[in-house]
Amino acid sequence: MSDLTAKEQTNVLTAVRFLRARCGGWAPLVKALGFTEVTLRKPATPTVAFRVARFAKVSVDDVLTGRFPAPGTCPHCGHLKGGGDE
Repeated sequence: MSDLTAKEQTNVLTAVRFLRARCGGWAPLVKALGFTEVTLRKPATPTVAFRVARFAKVSVDDVLTGRFPAPGTCPHCGHLKGGGDE
């Protein structure tokens, strides 16, 4: 069981997928966060949220509320829809 709401867990997992794309895969991300890939694929915990925020240099609130990555950003490739590079 997690202390995070379902929406917060979804937002954390979106941030994890985004960072995985930015880092070039699971291996560099799990090394940076200090978790296993299996842990990062499970329902998010507050500890995961804090480490993701620290690594991304954003607030935990930004991760939990879905402000990171920016709304409209593809969590799989990092492309920002409407970002002018289309």
